[in-house]
Amino acid sequence: MKDEREQQSWWRTPAGLVTCGFLIVAGFFLLTEHTAHVFGALPWLLILACPLMHLLMHHGHHGPGRASRRDDEGEPTR
Repeated sequence: MKDEREQQSWWRTPAGLVTCGFLIVAGFFLLTEHTAHVFGALPWLLILACPLMHLLMHHGHHGPGRASRRDDEGEPTR
C-alpha cells in the first residue's frame, strides 16, 4: 500500500499526459490561426497597461514636496 508521498500527481497519470498534450496542441493551433487577432490587440493592451503601471509605480509617493525638505534646524521633516 502506497503512502501519500509515493502517490503520483495527476499530471503524471495517462489521463494527465493526454490532457497536457491536448492543451499544447490546442494552444498551438489557436495561436497560429489567430495570430492577426493577437497582434492586433497588443497596442491596445499596452495602452491599457499604462494607467495600471502608473498606479503601481507611484504607490510610494504621498504628495509633492516630501522628498528631502529640511526645516529651520536642519532636521528632516516628517
